[in-house]
Amino acid sequence: MLTALDHVQLAAPPASEEILRAFYVGALGMVEIPKPPVLAARGGCWFASDDHGVQLHLGIEDPFRPALKAHPGLRVTDIESLAERLAAHNAPVVWDDNLPGHRRFYSTDPVGNRLEFLQPLT
Repeated sequence: MLTALDHVQLAAPPASEEILRAFYVGALGMVEIPKPPVLAARGGCWFASDDHGVQLHLGIEDPFRPALKAHPGLRVTDIESLAERLAAHNAPVVWDDNLPGHRRFYSTDPVGNRLEFLQPLT
């Protein structure tokens, strides 16, 4: 049956690849991974953590509507440093202490998709 979550796909507007790269690579420190040629023709871009254990795919959607409530929850280490890094890239950082046992905050990517970052307290 299910063994892992392979990736999460978010939507993005046409011609947004450069600002997505600046955010996901520059601000989050992910690496861009190549899309298969048949899929690359559709636009968008794919990103992964250094070990490729976490993947986010951004696909072009026209008309585009950002995910305002739905979001990936991304487990992180050193959440304070990540929050500072995102703020330095002008990304919003909204702390939320409503999940027991975790430090977490919400942000958005440059096209408005909601992202949750969390770190267990243990």
